[in-house]
Amino acid sequence: MRQLLNFLFILLPSILVHLSAQNYALAIHGGAGFLNRSDISEYQVQVYRESLSSVLAIGDSMLNAGSSALDVVETVIRLMENDSIYNAGKGSVLNKHGMVECDASFMDGRNLEAGAVTGVAHIKNPITAARLVMEKSPHVMLAGKGAEEFALLHNVPFVPNKYFITARKHQAYVKKLGNRKHGTVGAVALDISGNIAAGTSTGGMNGKAFGRIGDSPIIGAGTYANNNTCGVSCTGHGEYYIRNVVAHDVSAMLAYTSKDLQEVTAEIIHEKLNSRAGAGGLIAVDKAGNISMEFNTTSMFRASSKNGKVYVAIFADE
Repeated sequence: MRQLLNFLFILLPSILVHLSAQNYALAIHGGAGFLNRSDISEYQVQVYRESLSSVLAIGDSMLNAGSSALDVVETVIRLMENDSIYNAGKGSVLNKHGMVECDASFMDGRNLEAGAVTGVAHIKNPITAARLVMEKSPHVMLAGKGAEEFALLHNVPFVPNKYFITARKHQAYVKKLGNRKHGTVGAVALDISGNIAAGTSTGGMNGKAFGRIGDSPIIGAGTYANNNTCGVSCTGHGEYYIRNVVAHDVSAMLAYTSKDLQEVTAEIIHEKLNSRAGAGGLIAVDKAGNISMEFNTTSMFRASSKNGKVYVAIFADE
């Protein structure tokens, strides 16, 4: 018996390390806004749910197989950029001049390295360009033609601007309806090695001024990741997220207070932003794999998986 106990005592640390290493988590969002159940058909609801579920399943499978948080975040956001139901990549809303300008950002929680592109009009997957800025340049953000020139040097696929424009988004532009709904996409992942990555991609606001930049490509406002605290991706009225440095605020409050992730995100979204009339939400994953998806609007397209346990929702009462 004593020999067995001694054996277990020796083996226990490695068992605990193995178990902790298997912890992983993923959260994704497809935007927050003022969508009510009466605004959308059951068929459309099902389309969104199936899309979120499919994207989440791919990311979850990658994490379970040992993929890095960086690869997972890029992959799932690319999938959403390629799906025209979201306001990112294909399906992005139009600016005041009737064209699409996309923004994206990416951050690595291991070393606080980050990359972003803004005002790009021909890069098929802006999130990939943002990651390349992080990994292949000494800079954090590249804009417009400079970002596109950099992307071309790294063989990033280009498309004509009309690729991004769908009939539905063009109709929203003509009717000026799009400002009520935000379809920014984002993802935060914790991999089995304990690394966190976060990314955000958007077409911005419908009818926005030419050259307008929201929070999505701004590190600390729309995206943040730090292995010591958490990863965050935001969605909503970007000007308020910039002014309140929302993504970094989540990380800072975890670092400097005794509050947990849920307490912190609830305070930021429902108190700080609400008091300033800022509408939107965020997804966050902390270093322990806890997940929070808070919003102060009527809806946020969201999904999460923690060690295979799945959650998918759209409306506030879910």
